[in-house]
Amino acid sequence: MGFLRRLFRRRPEPAPLDEQAAYARSYGDRTGDIVRVEPVVVPPPVDPFEDLTGELLRRAFETRLDARAKH
Repeated sequence: MGFLRRLFRRRPEPAPLDEQAAYARSYGDRTGDIVRVEPVVVPPPVDPFEDLTGELLRRAFETRLDARAKH
C-alpha cells in the first residue's frame, strides 16, 4: 500500500518561470563554441553473393537434391 501512496501523492507545484528562465531551461546556455559537422563515411555493403554464378547455384542445388535422395 505504501508504494501506491508514494506513486499517487501530491507533489508541490513548481514556481512559475519567467521568460528567460523558461528559455534557458528549454534550450540551455548559449556558448560561442563553433561546431563542425562532418558526414559519417559508411563503407559500401559487402555482397555475399558477388561470386555466385548461375552455374555454381545449379551445382549446389544438384548436390542438395542428391543428398536428399540418399536418405
